[in-house]
Amino acid sequence: QVQLVESGGGLVQAGGSLRLSCAASGRTFSSTAMAWFRQAPGKEREYVAAISWSGITVYADSLKGRFTISRDNAKNTVYLQMNNLKPGDTAVYYCNAGCSDYGCFQPGDYWGQGTQVTVSS
Repeated sequence: QVQLVESGGGLVQAGGSLRLSCAASGRTFSSTAMAWFRQAPGKEREYVAAISWSGITVYADSLKGRFTISRDNAKNTVYLQMNNLKPGDTAVYYCNAGCSDYGCFQPGDYWGQGTQVTVSS
């Protein structure tokens, strides 16, 4: 059974940082891209960033420079470092894996349960 477990969310003041982690189990994703999406209340799910198996990264234009995605294939884990957080970043952040393309432009079949990030002003 494949599981993606996110962690690292929480409450932070504007300008602060958080590092999200997503640990996968049940199969290895070292040969596929992994990604982060987010969904704010009342809004559609939004693409955040993706990283290919070889380390190619793709970001939503609005988040470039503040967010950094990385992965550790040995640990089957993907990370999202978020700096200079803004209230508009408040959302549930979801890990996605098993993408068929390098940028997860078509999300993969596997989703985590989500982790809440709340940024206060």
